[in-house]
Amino acid sequence: MIRRLLVANRGEIARRIFRTCRDLGIETVAVFSDADSGAPHTAEADHAVRLPGVAPAETYLSIGKIVEAALRTGSDAVHPGYGFLSESADLARAVLGAGLTWVGPGPEAIAAMGSKIGAKALMAEAGVPVLPHFTAGPGYSMEDLDRDLDAVFTRMSGDASGWAIPLLVKASAGGGGRGMRIVRLTDDLPGAVESARREAESAFGDGAVFVEPLLEGARHIEVQVLADAHGTVWTLGERECSIQRRHQKVIEETPSPAVSPALRARLCAAAADAARAVGYVGAGTVEFLVRDDTVAFLEMNTRLQVEHPVTECVYGLDLVGFQLRIAEGDALPQTPPAPSGHAIEARLYAEDPALGWLPQSGVLHRFDVPGVTARFAPVSGGLRLDSGVEDGSEVGVHYDPMLAKVIAHGATRADAARRLAGALARARIHGPVTNRDLLVAVLRHEAFLSGETDTGFLERHGLAVTDRGPSGPSGAGPVSGASGGPGGSTASGEPTGPGGPDAVSLSALAAALARAAANRAAATVQAGLPSGWRNVVSQPQHAAFTVGAGGTGGTGGAMSVAGTAGAAGATGLAPSGGDAVRTVAYRITRDGLRADGFPDTVLIAAAPDLVVLETHGVRHRFEVAHHGGVAYVDSPLGSVRLTPLPRLPEPVERPAPGSLLAPMPGTVLRVEVASGDQVTAGQVVVVLEAMKMEHRITAPAAGTVTGLDAAPGRRVEAGAVLAVIGEPESGTPA
Repeated sequence: MIRRLLVANRGEIARRIFRTCRDLGIETVAVFSDADSGAPHTAEADHAVRLPGVAPAETYLSIGKIVEAALRTGSDAVHPGYGFLSESADLARAVLGAGLTWVGPGPEAIAAMGSKIGAKALMAEAGVPVLPHFTAGPGYSMEDLDRDLDAVFTRMSGDASGWAIPLLVKASAGGGGRGMRIVRLTDDLPGAVESARREAESAFGDGAVFVEPLLEGARHIEVQVLADAHGTVWTLGERECSIQRRHQKVIEETPSPAVSPALRARLCAAAADAARAVGYVGAGTVEFLVRDDTVAFLEMNTRLQVEHPVTECVYGLDLVGFQLRIAEGDALPQTPPAPSGHAIEARLYAEDPALGWLPQSGVLHRFDVPGVTARFAPVSGGLRLDSGVEDGSEVGVHYDPMLAKVIAHGATRADAARRLAGALARARIHGPVTNRDLLVAVLRHEAFLSGETDTGFLERHGLAVTDRGPSGPSGAGPVSGASGGPGGSTASGEPTGPGGPDAVSLSALAAALARAAANRAAATVQAGLPSGWRNVVSQPQHAAFTVGAGGTGGTGGAMSVAGTAGAAGATGLAPSGGDAVRTVAYRITRDGLRADGFPDTVLIAAAPDLVVLETHGVRHRFEVAHHGGVAYVDSPLGSVRLTPLPRLPEPVERPAPGSLLAPMPGTVLRVEVASGDQVTAGQVVVVLEAMKMEHRITAPAAGTVTGLDAAPGRRVEAGAVLAVIGEPESGTPA
C-alpha cells in the first residue's frame, strides 16, 4: 500500500496528483527547482525537496536526483505525471531498482512505445493500421530522399517533382509538437530533417526522426486506455484533439462530434489491441489520425495525458486514483461506467498568438476564472479548473508556458462550449499575454460549433494570426465573440451601439476616469473637486495609452491604436516612435461627462477600481486594476490591457533602425549570415533556442547585414540586439 508518494514533476500536474492523494490519505512529496521555490505545487505538498538549478537537465530530468529525493523522504512510490521523465523507461527501472513502486506501465512497455519508429513496427505487427514512413538520420541528402520515397511512398501528383507531398518530419521520442516540421517542397526536406533532429535532441536527448505523409484535413483522435495487471483493459471512449497550434493541442473534447458508434468501436478495438501487444498496465492513450475512411496509428503515450480531465468528467472517474490502485495491484471491474454528457477542455497558455505563439513571461498578478465548481476533480454539469498558478505566480522562461486547463461539462456539446467560452471570456488574467481570446474565438466559431474540426482549423479560419489588430485574438483587445449589438463589441472592434465607440475606446475612457478618481482620492487639498475642474471651461483632460502587450513584461510588442476615441474602423493603426497610442480627451462639467468621440455616453460612477458608463442607454461596468504601471480593464465587452504614457516622457535609447531583437531570453543556436551579407525578406538570420524550441529570427525586408551581435552559444536576454539589417547595397534587388 502506498503511504507516501513523490511526484517527479511540477506545476499543474503535480497539484492534480496531490489532490487525489489527499482524498486517499496518501502523503505527498514535491520536488522543485530553484525557479519553482515559491511555486504553488511546492507549497501544497506535505514534504518538498529542492533540486538545485533551474535547467530541466539538472532538475526535473535528473533521474539520480529524483530517486535520491524519494529515498531521502521515505517515499513508497513515484508518480511521473506527464512531460519531463514521464515516458522514461530508465526512470521506471531506477525507481523499481530502488525498491519503490512505479506508478505507470512497466519499463518494457515504455521502451516499446517510447520510440515512435519502433512503435509503428510493433503496431503493424499487431494489426493496428499505420502510415508508411522512413527514418532520416544525420546528413540526410537528396539522394537519400529519392531512395526512400521510391522505396516507401507511391508517386503522387503533389508538387512539381511528383512526390508524395506534403510530408511530416517527426521526432521518434517525446511529444508536444517538438521536433516536427511540415515539408511542402522536396528540396526543403534535408534542412527540415536537420532542424527537427536538433530540436528533438535538445528536448528529449534523442535526435532520431522519421518521415511520413501529412494527412491534411485529418482529425486527431485518441482513445483513453486503462489496464490492470490481471488482464483487464478498459477503453474509455475517444477524445478529439484536432484544434492545434504548432502541432500541439489547445482544445480537446469527448466525445468527438465526428465519430460514429461504428468508428468508435473500430478505434477502441485498435487501442485495446495496442495495449495488449505490449502488456500495458496503467493509464495510457493511443492516438490516431482519422480522415474519411483512413484510420492510422499515430503514437501511444505511456502516461496520463494533459487532456485526461474531459474523460474524467464524462465517465465520472478519477484516473489518477485508478493509477494508484493499479500500481498497488488492485483489479479493475470487468466493465467501465457508461459515459454521460460532453466535456471540452481549453489549455490556457502564456503566449502571444499574434507573435507566432511566442511564449511570454512575467508576474501573473491576478488569475481568476469565475464559476469554477471543482478544482483538479471530475465535475458533472459544471466548470473545472486545473491550474499550476495562482495570483502572484511568476511565469518563467525555463518551462512550458501552460498556465491552466479550464474544463466544462454539459449535457450536450453546445452546453459545454457555451459554458467554457463564457468562463474564459469573464476570466481576470492580469500579467503576461495569453491565448485566452483565441480560445474564446474558436469555441464560439460556427465551424467549431458545427463539429467541422481538423488539425488545420486555425489556419483555415484565419485564427492563426500573425498580426495584432485593434482587438484581435492576441489578448490585446476585447475577447473575441463578445456580445455584439447595443452594448457589445466584436473581435473586429465593431462599435458597442449605432455610431458608438468600440470596446477598446470605452475601456481607455474608463481607465482614464479611474485614474482621475484615484488622484482625487489621494489628494490632500480640495479632494471633493473632480480632477481637472475649472471654473472657466479650459482644455480637456487628456490620457494616452498603448494598447496590448506593451509594458507588461514578457516579450510581446504593443498593439496600439492611434487617434481619439471613435469606431475602430476610423482610428486605424499609426506608428509613433515605434509604438502607437489610443488617446481620450474629456471634461467633467456641471452637466456631467463630456468626452470627445463618445456621443451619448454618461458617467454613472467612477472609483479607482470601478467605472460605470452608460452609452446609448446601455450601462457597462468596467473593473480597473493597476499592476506594475499597467491598467487592466475587465468588462462584459472584453478585457483590455492599457499602458499609460507619461505626459513628459523621459528620453530613451532606441535600437538602430533595422535591428533584429531577441524575442525572449535564450541561447543563440546558429548564425546563418555574416556581416556584409545581402539578405532577402524572410531569410533566416539567427536561430535562437528557448524553452527547448528553435525560434527563427528572420529579416523583415531585403537589405545588408550591417551589424551582427550574435554568436553561437551566447546567452541573450529579451530585447537584445542580435543583428542589424541596413538598406540594400546599390544595384541589389529588393
